[in-house]
Amino acid sequence: MELNELYAHAAKKLGITLELIANNEIYCFIEAGETIIKTPTASQKPDFILFLDKDIRLAKQLEKLGYRLFNSREVIENCDDKILTFQVLANAGIKMPKTLFSAMLFNGTGSGKADLGFTKMIEETFGYPLVIKEAFGSFGAQVYLIHNREELMAKQKELLYTPHLYQEFIASSKGRDVRIYVVGDQVVASMYRFSDSDFRANISNGASMAPYVPNEAFCQLAIKATKELGADFTGVDLLFGENDEPILCEVNSNAHIKNIYDCTGIDVAEAIFKHILEVLSHA
Repeated sequence: MELNELYAHAAKKLGITLELIANNEIYCFIEAGETIIKTPTASQKPDFILFLDKDIRLAKQLEKLGYRLFNSREVIENCDDKILTFQVLANAGIKMPKTLFSAMLFNGTGSGKADLGFTKMIEETFGYPLVIKEAFGSFGAQVYLIHNREELMAKQKELLYTPHLYQEFIASSKGRDVRIYVVGDQVVASMYRFSDSDFRANISNGASMAPYVPNEAFCQLAIKATKELGADFTGVDLLFGENDEPILCEVNSNAHIKNIYDCTGIDVAEAIFKHILEVLSHA
């Protein structure tokens, strides 16, 4: 089944009437000082909104009107921006790679070149190879492995006005990670992802996948990250440390559920809807 079909099938199974509406089918107005939305395609006011988008401005508009979003606007924003993810989870006792954030620069200001002092700090902090990630990106497409100063300075110049971060390269996890799906405070599914040709383990980049039973340490880290972010459900990507201990890679607020279904046969959509019904029953 395709992604939308998975959600539609799970909703029908639980007696939920689900309407699929694209974000560009909801029109946001500020009129006479009031927040307004218009949805030509919606048939009725929903009891909840399963918000599988990254349009945080739309999410904020909906929340101002009193709609309950799963996940919330704040969760989506903090997961979508990798810098915010690590800032929120810092000091929470979660093992993560050493991380350095880029400065916020604007095109047309400054020299238009990377600061050599900052370049040297990056080298002294991480050595080579190191990882650069754009703050916003999906499917591993904006993640780069840097091997030397020439590559570093070229990427710094390319990303000078793009929010990004620098991280230590976890060599023990090269080409492999674990994706854990958390719903509420429970691990509902997981898979091992691996690649022989890429340092990243994204399925979209050609990696393979296999069912995986994570140990307690992996489960607890994924659950803790989800709780610290205040999320209802997440897809947590974990790396393997030198002793196979879990290290946080990133947290996805709207992780795709088709690959995990194809890999394990587990219906994450059903778990999400059951959680939503449980939350609403106590509202």
